[in-house]
Amino acid sequence: MDQAALTSTIAILGAGDVGSTTAYSLILNPVAGDVLLVDPKTAVRDAQVQDLSDATYHGNTSTRVRAAEHKEAGSQADIIVVTAGAAQKKGESRTDLIGRNLKILGSAIDDMKPFRDDTILLIVANPVDVLTYFAQKFSGLPKGQVFGSGTFLDSARLRGILAERTGVAASSIDAYVLGEHGDSQMVAWSTATIGGVPLAGVVDESQIDREKIADETKSKAAAIMEAKGATAYGIGGVAASICKSILFDQRNILPVSHYQEDLGVCLSMPAVLGRKGIVRTIPMPLNDKEKEAVKKSAESLKEVIQEAEKNQEQGK
Repeated sequence: MDQAALTSTIAILGAGDVGSTTAYSLILNPVAGDVLLVDPKTAVRDAQVQDLSDATYHGNTSTRVRAAEHKEAGSQADIIVVTAGAAQKKGESRTDLIGRNLKILGSAIDDMKPFRDDTILLIVANPVDVLTYFAQKFSGLPKGQVFGSGTFLDSARLRGILAERTGVAASSIDAYVLGEHGDSQMVAWSTATIGGVPLAGVVDESQIDREKIADETKSKAAAIMEAKGATAYGIGGVAASICKSILFDQRNILPVSHYQEDLGVCLSMPAVLGRKGIVRTIPMPLNDKEKEAVKKSAESLKEVIQEAEKNQEQGK
């Protein structure tokens, strides 16, 4: 861990499966001196802090884990990772969670104010694109400092599936899932490469069923949830990786959910991530069919946002 990281603080809102796994990932690959765990269920929070602290005593990490309140997170943290939210039920779509999780998000943000001027707000709770949009409104922070994990995990899943199909290391595959983290997401097949070479130039099309792979990528989380009730390790690792890119100002290009001016919503497109958050969006040379898919994804998210805003006005 470098000296700058030693003085950095990451706060995690939510001490459940995803929050605790994110904290554990930050311990294994330390990128901050302090990890604060915040949760109104103080007994669970404190137990998680004790358990996680046990993982820091073997001598290979300098990360400290401690319990904290919302105010401490808002005033002290370089990055606030929001994992708090109602659990997604089996068979429930991400958008069905919106009403319950908006109330949780709004309350948490109010409790954290005022924020440090340079605080990064990373939304992980679902539905991540909609919550990211509202987090930007609720927090008052610059849009580039408020973004969501988006389709980063979906893209990692896609690369893993392609690696199995093609017999190539996932690290040599460059392929993105874009749009909503959910039902309307799409795979940018036209830009997919292996070793820098377009997919079609490396793999015989008969080797891969693009529609089947896209469906498998999209449904992987549901399959995991059906078997074990929740997903935690993948998203925990992804959240920690995003934190590292930010605190170390690595300028990695990652598909995260952030505000798209031309579409009026937050959805995932590749972006350069640095210490100030979203440095810039990387324009993707999508074909016409893919551009239309992203547009439809945005329209789908707009409908959910408008319904949520209507419910808020009615006090629901």
